[in-house]
Amino acid sequence: MVMVKAFRAVGTFRSGVKNQPFTMDLVADDESGAMEYVYSNFGSRHGVKRRFVVVSSMDEIDPSESTDPRVISAFRE
Repeated sequence: MVMVKAFRAVGTFRSGVKNQPFTMDLVADDESGAMEYVYSNFGSRHGVKRRFVVVSSMDEIDPSESTDPRVISAFRE
């Protein structure tokens, strides 16, 4: 059984001619899985190519720090 972890991604993505900052809390098995989720999320929601999504930091966080419903649900006891 693979234990999932909570991650916080911080960075920017291109929106028109400006770079839009973002912070996203997510659940993934490892850091590469979390990066894949970030890329696929901006691709599907905003139509942004991967090269225009810049992740400046990807840190593992304590799930109790997050207010994102997906993180809360994944670590509910």
